[in-house]
Order: sequence, then structure tokens, then C-alpha cells
Amino acid sequence: MSVIRFERVSKQFTLHRQKPRSFQELFLTLFHPRQRASKEKYWALRDVNFEIEAGETIGLIGDNGAGKSTILKLMSRIIEPTTGQIEIAGRVGALLELGAGFHPDLTGRENIYLNGSILGFSRAKIDRIFDDILDFSEMERFIDVPVKHYSSGMYMRLAFSIATHLDPDILLVDEVLAVGDQAFQLRCLDKINEMKRQGVTIVLVTHALEQVRELCDRAIWLEEGRIQAIGAVEQVLERYKEEVLARDQKQILEAEREAMEEAQGTEEDESPWRWGSREAEFVHVQFLNKEGQETRAFRTGETFIARMHYLAHRRIERPMFGIALYHASGFHINGPNTVFADYPIEAIEGEGYVDYIIPNLPFLEGTYLFSAALYDYEGQHAYDHHHMAYTFRVVPNEQIKERYGSFYIPSRWHWHDGPSQE
Repeated sequence: MSVIRFERVSKQFTLHRQKPRSFQELFLTLFHPRQRASKEKYWALRDVNFEIEAGETIGLIGDNGAGKSTILKLMSRIIEPTTGQIEIAGRVGALLELGAGFHPDLTGRENIYLNGSILGFSRAKIDRIFDDILDFSEMERFIDVPVKHYSSGMYMRLAFSIATHLDPDILLVDEVLAVGDQAFQLRCLDKINEMKRQGVTIVLVTHALEQVRELCDRAIWLEEGRIQAIGAVEQVLERYKEEVLARDQKQILEAEREAMEEAQGTEEDESPWRWGSREAEFVHVQFLNKEGQETRAFRTGETFIARMHYLAHRRIERPMFGIALYHASGFHINGPNTVFADYPIEAIEGEGYVDYIIPNLPFLEGTYLFSAALYDYEGQHAYDHHHMAYTFRVVPNEQIKERYGSFYIPSRWHWHDGPSQE
């Protein structure tokens, strides 16, 4: 049975341009009509359709401004749709932006009773659950302090405790699990799992995709107010991550292209990231996967190929090609070259390329920087050096569980019961 139904729901907001803040600004706008305060219509949601069954846990994912929080506000009746129909069956407990539903001048104790009365609870009923709310929030010391003096973590503790102890049929959670200490976040996750087992319908907005994977039965991906995908969690997350990586790669390539164009007009040693005589130079650097497809995202353990295309304006005898790998923090990982590898190249002239191949990339999740270098055999004369000029990402490999640090080192554990034989 559906407890939440959105049918062709759209929501429009009016954005008000900045108004004059002084008499001087007001006077200036009289002579510059374009600077006068104006209004702009903005569609936060467009033609959204979905249903949520009783007892389901749904994750809403997407970039900032995609419309996720707008959907939660529509579900909680804080706002109404511009067009379309919304049906909600059951009592809603909402954890939206921090402090929502709290009166800042009232104490924590008074806000507990205020929230309960809004949901139709009698004072006697709130009295019976008050100690449970207080114990879970661990706010006994501050319960009689006005909430305007609370930190964001204190807000979240009390708001979460109230929302989850007032017997909601539907719980709406908007990013609040990102606030507060780790121990309390874990308690919140345990409480959400408990409510799932009790059959509470939960709608979760978060940028933590692992939480969606762990908690949710289905996921909805929103982009610019429209649903891009809805269905099984893994399938939706995979499509969303592919889109994010594609946009990320496009931005990386655009930034590198602009930097390269800027460096083209500089003389030797004028650029902080590129130097050399350019008698031979790199004209293009690609990162390829095992299938030869260009990418800027690799999984731990995958094949990594850096292909450096060069143009030698004259014959260069015994060149040395080298690379350097860095973590984004600036840590220098290594700096191999063709001389160290005992891979002599007799000469280069005209166009060509050199591949640097790592059969099993040992890096863990993170951002890494790449340098390409072309020197003489002794490494004294730089023909072209692109220092930390290229970026690539490493994303998690589901087959490799390690998450801490920057390197994956294949290893094994051995346990022996009893004292050592030595």
C-alpha cells in the first residue's frame, strides 16, 4: 500500500534580486533600470512522479540544488506544490534543516512539548515519553537552556530524539546525520534500523552514498528538479556515480586544456608547471584503461596506462622519458624513467608516443597528479617537463575492502593459537 504518492508534482519559487541597502544605492537604481530589484521564477521540481510503499526506506540522491530537500518539505507540508497532487498517509516526523520546528527562545524541554502538541499528543502522553527522549539525546544538562544557545550538534541530538520518539508512521531525514560526533551518528543509524524493523517508512536525503547502500530499499536520483532514475539502490547509485565521474572528467580536461593554452605562449622556464627548451615537446597526454579507452577514473587494482604523445622538432639522440606520480596532498610517490628501467630509446624525430603502464594500480581512493618529462640521457637538459599538470581519480574497487591510506599492498594475515615456538 502506498503511503506517499507524487503525481506530476512541480514546485516553482520566486527569487528576489538584492534590494538597495542604502539611499545612495536607491538613488543610483533610478538612473540604471537594469540594477533595479527584480524577480526571477525558478522551478525546483518539474513533473515528478513516484510512489513509496509502507515500510520502505527510500534514499534521495543528487547534487546540491537538485530538488531533494524541496521534496521533503512538500512531504512534510511545510510548502505546497505549484502543480500536481501529493498524497500522504500517516503521521510524519521530519528532520529537515537544523533548528526547523524549534522556537529559539524556548528551552529544550519546552520545545519537546511544543513539537508533541503540534503532532496532536496530549501533555500526559509527552510526559510518558519525555525521559526516553532525554535519555537518547543525552541533553539532560542543557534541557532547560534556550535552544538558541545550542550548537548544531546539540540541535541535531534533540531534534532526532524528538522525531523518532513521537511514533511517526513516516520519518523524513535531511542530511542531519552528517552533524554531530561519530558515536551519536552510529546511535542514530541504529535507531533508523530499529524503526525500519518496526515498519516505519523512511525517506533519507544524504550525500553519503554508503548510507544509502546500507539503509535503503530503493533510491531516487534527482537532477535539476527532474527524476533521472528510480529503482534498485545499486543500479541507481551506479548511474549517478557514472554521471558524476563524467562531469568531473570533463572539468579536469577543460582546466588542463586552458592551462596548456596559457603555457603555449610562455618562454622557457617562465611557467611554474612547464619548462624546457621544447626542441621536442609533449603535445598530448592521455590516461587509458586496459581496453584502451580514455578515462580519468580508475579502480584500485586496474590497469593504468599513461600515453604521452610527443613532437620532436629535430632528431633527439638517446632521449629519456620519465614520469612522476603525486598524491593530491603533494606527497611524491615515485619518479620512474626509461633509463632507470633499462629501456633505451635510440632516437626520436617527428611524432610518436610513449606508454607508461601499471598492470595493477596500487592506489586507494583519492586524487592523484601526474608529471610527464622528456630529458636528455643524463637527465641534465629538459626538453619538456609538465610538472604535476595532469589529474586522475582512483575510485573504490568493491573487491578490495581496504579504505585507509593511499596504497593497497597485497598481503595476508596468519593467526596461531598458543605460544610462539621460538
